[in-house]
Amino acid sequence: MNPWMTYLIWPLIKFSIAFIAVQALVAAMNWIERRLLGFFQARLGPNRVGPWGLGQIIADPIKFLLKEDFVPARAEKVAYYLGPILPLLPSFIVFCLIPFGPPPTFAVTNNINVGLLLIFALTSTAVYGIILGGWASNNKFSLMGGLRSAAQMVSYEVPLGLSIVGVLMLTQSLELEEIVRYQEMNSWNVFPQLVACFIFIVAMNAENNRTPFDLPEAESELVAGFHTEYSAMKFAFYMLGEYSLMIVNSCLAVTLFFGGWSLGMGGIGFTTEVMQKMGWVGGLIGTGIFVTKMMLFLFMYIWFRATFPRFRFDQLMDLGWKFLIPLALANIFVTGIVLLAFPSRLYGDTVIAVGEIMLTVIGMIVIALTLVLLFKPKRPKVINASRVSEA
Repeated sequence: MNPWMTYLIWPLIKFSIAFIAVQALVAAMNWIERRLLGFFQARLGPNRVGPWGLGQIIADPIKFLLKEDFVPARAEKVAYYLGPILPLLPSFIVFCLIPFGPPPTFAVTNNINVGLLLIFALTSTAVYGIILGGWASNNKFSLMGGLRSAAQMVSYEVPLGLSIVGVLMLTQSLELEEIVRYQEMNSWNVFPQLVACFIFIVAMNAENNRTPFDLPEAESELVAGFHTEYSAMKFAFYMLGEYSLMIVNSCLAVTLFFGGWSLGMGGIGFTTEVMQKMGWVGGLIGTGIFVTKMMLFLFMYIWFRATFPRFRFDQLMDLGWKFLIPLALANIFVTGIVLLAFPSRLYGDTVIAVGEIMLTVIGMIVIALTLVLLFKPKRPKVINASRVSEA
């Protein structure tokens, strides 16, 4: 094949398709979230524009386009305009690196041996847009909101990065396709890395400024944070970046812990090889499996928003630094010890991953103990009647 076609035109076509699909999903997510929140809170949600309120997807961008584009008189103009764009660009570029289905057709770029590292490097730059948005407005409340958001995002990037170390120790690869193939041949990483999966899910919620970690955008807090002085499409860009990063994090969770586009484990089931033999049909099925798993994580974001109350800032920082980071370090330590103490063994023609089985058992025990502590019946308080009468 022509090198221009292989390395430029065909990747650009695939990226354009992925980009359009993601933006359509972002628009749909806005409607889905509002309808589901209405369902959770016993109300209707958007239902005035079009059938079932579907016209709201079109009405919202029109509203943002027609709003007054306000710019503070004393704002730092260059930084002010860069603020909403910086969180948006990395979330778009990252979709070049995520395989949405069995390669080579359903992955924009193939065989990037540091793909996971590059994704984390790109997405971590989103914090600069939030800092710029707070500082460039020349509003002290926006600045404090931006710094608070930066502190939150930097703090939770640490456990987010540490949570994937156990996965890397198991798969011994930074290539996303190899991580998926490893899970096909062994087991989904959520089983031997249950604790890491829990840390990843909590940290990715905090990274996205989503409830219960939505202090940077909380109206009841210090004004509303970094986007106080933004209006019209510049405000919409911040929201677009947030929803795009939600999709990125959901894709990463599916790829790292839940088998990616496959439904196979131990080399049995709907694996990449089975799909590739089916041609385009198999590829579309694999993409459908991947998108379904991703949508479950997006539903989880909405469920959390409808369920949990917002943390105080000191509680948010305590959870990250005092609990998640030590837990992530302990998970790395235990994973290393178990993998060294219980290496894989060959029984006949079958390789038994003894270390993974031990890690799965340990993870199940941790989950069971956690559930016991959470649902342990509490003793009712006994109030002394004499003291009540004295009061």
